[in-house]
Order: sequence, then structure tokens, then C-alpha cells
Amino acid sequence: MKDIILIGGGGHCKSAIEVIESAGLVIAGILDKRADEMESVLGYPVLGNYDDLSQYVDKYLFLITVGNIKNADVRVDIYNHIIKSGGSMATIISPFAHVSKHAQIGEGTIVMHNACINAEAKVGNNVIVNTFANIEHDCFVDDFCHISTGAMLNGGSQVGKRSFLGSGSVVGQYISICSDVVVGAGGAVCGDITEKGIYAGVPVKRIK
Repeated sequence: MKDIILIGGGGHCKSAIEVIESAGLVIAGILDKRADEMESVLGYPVLGNYDDLSQYVDKYLFLITVGNIKNADVRVDIYNHIIKSGGSMATIISPFAHVSKHAQIGEGTIVMHNACINAEAKVGNNVIVNTFANIEHDCFVDDFCHISTGAMLNGGSQVGKRSFLGSGSVVGQYISICSDVVVGAGGAVCGDITEKGIYAGVPVKRIK
């Protein structure tokens, strides 16, 4: 694998660095919109801002390390800019995660420590599968989602594009969640969600 440039130097970047180092991969540096205010993150140099990425497309792979809580808009914009510029994405899997040989993982996705992705699960492009998240058999997680720490997707569940499942949230078997949904931490999704918005509670209800 080529060396990697990370895009985004905040908290999620630090967690991603830990995973990448554990996987024995090489980080060339970081691009961040606050490049004028930052010299390095965990010892890796900040090379410039997002607009500078086109000069690195021939030599490096990219991983978007901007987090996703309120919405995925920034991650989507950066991904589209990378692809339009001719760049390629790194796909990162922690050596401490379990990904079934029968599962599919899209480009630009990171699977973090102690996550589990089971047989015939499909995870799209530019997805964050965070620490201790569990994506069970036959699940489908579409592009640009964030499955947060300790979230649990039971067998056959589906999550639409740009959605966020908060820490410790649970999605029941064969439940479907549409695109652009935020499920708060600890939420229990017991029925299909067909309208975008913010959901919380046990069972979850739409609050915004």
C-alpha cells in the first residue's frame, strides 16, 4: 500500500492514527483547514489545507479523518473532491478488529479496534466503524455513515447514507433506517425509520 495522507487533524484523526500505526502502515502527513495554526498531530506534520490535496494524488492514498456527528456533509465534500482530483482512498482495518472473509468493505472506510463485521455484511464507502461497534450478518451500511463506539446492528439491518448511530445504540434485526438519520447514544431502534431526522430514546422517537 502507498503511504497515506490524512485529511482532518482533530480528535477522530488521533484515533485513526492509532489504528493505522497498529496496522503497520505509513502516514506521510495531514491536511487540515487550520493548517496555519497547526504544525503536527501526534508527531505527523500538517502539510497544508484541504485545497492542497491535488498535489499529492499521484503519490499517496487518502483517508478522511474528519469526524461525523451532526452530519456527514464535510466528509462527503472532501471525498468528492478527492475523487474529482483523481485521488484514491485508503481502506483501513485494525488488526484488532474482526472482519469476516465473507464481508465487503468499501473504499475510504476505517474499521477501528475491536469492531466486528460479520458474514455477508456490506459496508459502503467512506464509513467510520468505530471502536467496539458490531455489524452483524447480512447488514448493509451505506456510504458516509458513522457507526459509533459500541453501537450494535443486529442481523439483516440496513442503514442509509450519511447516517450516524451514536455510542451504545442498538438496531433490531432486519430493521431499516433511511438516509440522513441521527440516532442518539443509547437509542434503541425497534422499528423502521423512514423519515430523516434526529432520534433518541428507548425505543427511539423523532425529536427533531
